Amino acid sequence: MAQVGQSKGFAPKEPPKLNPPLSTPISVSHLAQCDGLSPSYPTYVAIKGTVFDVSGNTAYAPKGAYHVFAGKDPSRALALSSLKAEDCRPDWEDLGDKEKQVLSDWFTFFSKRYNIVGQVRE
Repeated sequence: MAQVGQSKGFAPKEPPKLNPPLSTPISVSHLAQCDGLSPSYPTYVAIKGTVFDVSGNTAYAPKGAYHVFAGKDPSRALALSSLKAEDCRPDWEDLGDKEKQVLSDWFTFFSKRYNIVGQVRE
């Protein structure tokens, strides 16, 4: 997995036109349905409870390198720079400062590329 902190500013070469962030409540069960396996649903990835629509990126599609993150809040895995399914979970508060910074960098990276479509709610 690429290290996010290696690029300054995290801005894409050609910034996408993003919609204003939404705060729509999204249940964990609905998030799980947005895993890229059904054409009836978009593909979502949540970070620290914020849900991003990554539908246009094939990396999150079923055979993509980051499909393990689709339909989940993989905050812990992102903080640990892990692609392990068992690390794809939302808890991250117990991690060290270095890992928290990596997670913050990933949040910034996603926020500059993907629309925020809601917030995970139980």
